[in-house]
Amino acid sequence: MRALLVTSVGVTCAAALTLPLAAPASSAPALSSASARPPSLTTEPRTDTSGTTDTSGTTAPDGAEPRAVKSAAEPAGSTQSLPLAPLAVPSNRVAGAPAVHGLPQRDARPFSLVGVVWDDAEAELHGTVQVRTRATGTTRWSDWQDVETHNADHAADLGSAEREGRTVRGATAPLWVGDSDGVEVRVRPESPATPEPPGSQDRAATPVPLPEGMRLELVDPGEDPAPEPARGAPANRAAVPAVFADTPPTAALPEVLTAEIAAASAVNAEVAELGATVIPALTQAETVESVNLAPGAKPYIGPRPKIVTRKGWGADEKLRERNFGYTKSVKAAFVHHSATGNNYTCKQAPSVLRSIYRYHVKSSGWRDFGYNFAVDKCGNIYEGRAGGVTKAVLGAHTLGFNTNTMGIAVLGSYGSTNPPAAAVTAVSKLTAWKLGLFGANPKGKVTLVSGGSNKYRKGVKVKMNVISGHRDGFATECPGARLYKKLGTARTSSAKLQGR
Repeated sequence: MRALLVTSVGVTCAAALTLPLAAPASSAPALSSASARPPSLTTEPRTDTSGTTDTSGTTAPDGAEPRAVKSAAEPAGSTQSLPLAPLAVPSNRVAGAPAVHGLPQRDARPFSLVGVVWDDAEAELHGTVQVRTRATGTTRWSDWQDVETHNADHAADLGSAEREGRTVRGATAPLWVGDSDGVEVRVRPESPATPEPPGSQDRAATPVPLPEGMRLELVDPGEDPAPEPARGAPANRAAVPAVFADTPPTAALPEVLTAEIAAASAVNAEVAELGATVIPALTQAETVESVNLAPGAKPYIGPRPKIVTRKGWGADEKLRERNFGYTKSVKAAFVHHSATGNNYTCKQAPSVLRSIYRYHVKSSGWRDFGYNFAVDKCGNIYEGRAGGVTKAVLGAHTLGFNTNTMGIAVLGSYGSTNPPAAAVTAVSKLTAWKLGLFGANPKGKVTLVSGGSNKYRKGVKVKMNVISGHRDGFATECPGARLYKKLGTARTSSAKLQGR
């Protein structure tokens, strides 16, 4: 069923709103401060990847999206979009061999995440993508790193408003490379699996064509949100003498929230105050008490885990589409890995999230961050797509099965690396609570109707686990073989947390 799209809750004014201070920053995972960056370097002239020039910020050097004017409310970020072209032909190249596209070594404005996009979202990139990067301010280049090319399985369902009403692009998975200011990329097309027919006069095999309009996206996540002052302490100014005897001299100043931040926060009003950076954990008894139940009813619901809000990880709420999309229920959870690599620290996780978010919206053309939740390697849980953590928010995580489900992305790549125990535990805690809100048994089965995928045609009814891996609904390696093997443990732990 197509999602019902509704407008943002309770906030319509364009002017900034003056609202109470959010929860103390000490309750959220530590957020790193961005290091000082050198002056930007010349790159290709560009327009914003949506096809229009970005005029939202200050003047930028050629080849880079202008940085948005920074504010305490929403950290700046940027995207450089560089067209790929055939690389110079080496003298020893075999005649007829597939042409390699890419970019030779070059300077760039600092970035931390890379990916390749192309014009047609329905076209697949049949080939390999490799990048190497230079750490900012150094002459040290990384080894060549592979970028996951089959990313079409993470997308809005065909026929949905998000898929049909926007300029959606084909895209590789994004790869986190850390603070870098130089890049080199090569895209090598596959050779056909079948040889030329007899009588071809020994012609070389025709290479599989690469998608049209390939561009390298270099994403800078911007700085982490500034730590919020402790309650009772003024923000960035000296204490003002009290006018009245009963006015505390150290009363906290109200925080100014943009309308977009206020709207994204207001949909969580039942679990956190407006502008909160963290939704606090509850005990099982407190969780049960917070749920409206019929008299005498015994819910199967796990204790609510601590969740870092979008404001807590610094989501730029001006990037996403204004309206929120909902489905009727949350019958199942699909577990993913982000395929962004494991070379991040938990302190960098908010930066990774901001980079993926920008890549999903600005580069790939999605309405918002694709996953409903994210989990880092230390077990911290983050609010993903906007719309409210307790609600049935329509995501773009599992092509064909986004309706009435939720998507959880474990940050990292887990094809050959074991997921940390803390991350698997966090998946158990999150599903025990969220699935419990909708009466779903983590150890049970559910029948879902496919919206169309490469595994199940549209309209087919599919019976699968309530906690499934992405590959259960789509022919893909996601969530990686090692993480997929841990889903049985997650189901058992989640059901136990529900009291089953």
